Amino acid sequence: MSADDTIDPSRRDFLYIATGMAGVVGAGALAWPFIDQMRPDASTLALSSVEVDVSSLTPGMSLTVKWRGKPVFIRNRTPEEIEVAQKVSLNELKDPLARNANLTSDAPANDLDRSAGEGKENWLVMIGVCTHLGCIPLGQQGEYGGWFCPCHGSSYDTAGRIRKGPAPENMAVPVFSFISDTKIRVG
Repeated sequence: MSADDTIDPSRRDFLYIATGMAGVVGAGALAWPFIDQMRPDASTLALSSVEVDVSSLTPGMSLTVKWRGKPVFIRNRTPEEIEVAQKVSLNELKDPLARNANLTSDAPANDLDRSAGEGKENWLVMIGVCTHLGCIPLGQQGEYGGWFCPCHGSSYDTAGRIRKGPAPENMAVPVFSFISDTKIRVG
């Protein structure tokens, strides 16, 4: 190098920046497969909600659909079932909470808070899993005319509230909504 040669500092700065950017891109390319594998796959996203046509369910009929790998009981209750459920005092219940994902966590387990709500009291939508050990209860059976888990003897009433047996909680009500008069979206 002679005294007449000059050093161009802008070229050196450019090389430092270009080398740093190449390192960042390389690190991102290396990390992307690990980040991408954390996303849910298409089959999981497809199960995040399900639409159910309930137009064929007359009062007294039930339907079981699968949502997120669990059974969901949808029941069009009879006026008699609703009347019996409404007469139950909260003091008689083993679990006083509604366990309804559509309401606040401290909502009481009265019949209206367990059903689809005002004007749709006849509709009951619940995750069909016994809260004791995860068995699938049998519908319209047991001492209270609701659901009965034959594995360990838990009895639920016509609103899905635990009344007798080892189950500690009412059957859970998932997030759901009526998207029309005859269709329910669960999830």
